[in-house]
Amino acid sequence: MASEDAEQLPLLHLKLAFLALEPPACILALARKAGGGSVTPHIQNFILESCIGTNVGQIQDYTYVKIILKKVIAEAELSSDIVIDGLYEEFARCMSSKANNSSLNMSGKICKEISFLSPTYNNVSSNQVSLVARLSCSTNMLEGDTGCSLWPSSLFLSEFILSFPKLFSKKRCFELGSGVGLVGVCLNYVGASKVILTDGDASTLINMKANMEMNNLYAEDSELVKESKNKVECKYLSWEEASESDLWDCRTDLVLGADIIYNPSCVPHLVRVLSTLLGREDGRCETVNVGRDEEPVNEVPWNGATRGPLAYMATVIRNADTFNCFAKAAADAKLSVVNITGAAAPSSFLPYMLSYERSSVQLLEITSLS
Repeated sequence: MASEDAEQLPLLHLKLAFLALEPPACILALARKAGGGSVTPHIQNFILESCIGTNVGQIQDYTYVKIILKKVIAEAELSSDIVIDGLYEEFARCMSSKANNSSLNMSGKICKEISFLSPTYNNVSSNQVSLVARLSCSTNMLEGDTGCSLWPSSLFLSEFILSFPKLFSKKRCFELGSGVGLVGVCLNYVGASKVILTDGDASTLINMKANMEMNNLYAEDSELVKESKNKVECKYLSWEEASESDLWDCRTDLVLGADIIYNPSCVPHLVRVLSTLLGREDGRCETVNVGRDEEPVNEVPWNGATRGPLAYMATVIRNADTFNCFAKAAADAKLSVVNITGAAAPSSFLPYMLSYERSSVQLLEITSLS
């Protein structure tokens, strides 16, 4: 049984990477690993039948499929004595298909399926996939459509939520700059009592709502959100324009954000928003013991046991000056910013996502000192 599991796990990772639309180089690396160093006929057939055959309509991105097929065929011709005919046939079909001109591809959106694997699984049975999120994402990140892109910090923050579910269960959670909404899917999964996702870009908000609908988590009517345990509320929030009263009405137990420290001109507005949301008056966060579900919960591994609202922000420090600008503005506003990346490192739920650079992400805990 153990040897069978060892053989099947690389195949599972290959399939999940394909559904997540991982870069072609990552797909090839996983294909080689599954084939013991080369893309064997067995692996070629698995890609054709288990990855492309049953999922091409679901992915709806024939350009991606065509690129993967071209790369796999080239790799197979180099590393294997046999290239199955089905690969050539499927590639020819993709080349001639009108699907290459589909409206979805023209819109610049692709659908990624992100599967979170239980970090404690021992076999490849279906119950090791703990959560699946389907997300419409942008293909035009370099053209300014950053809000509809899936960033490493969002993946990291999602893993953090899944690693410490007791921290978020039965809590009111509010996310700034929610983008595609992945964090909201994870918050709902661990049982947050209320989930509010926000963004200041109208097109990003539309896409976010569509993603919540795709995952059966969105209700347009706020009253339905209150009545349901399985809904996420999506709101427009401009940091520059939000009034103190608007922000005060949004105060919750936990505030989250992923990769929202990116523009020096936005830093003062972000700090003002955080200061208001983290105001201690009326804060309902209780002192809690936080631990991973698979570990005994004895004591909090970082500063998480405190009263009053807390903020958890995941960020990649791409520009030190911008981050230092945020740190100074936060200190001036009497906000405590503590790097808890080491103490609260999340478990790995996405081992198949080779493009995901976990080590580049920093996790910050922010509280108000006033």
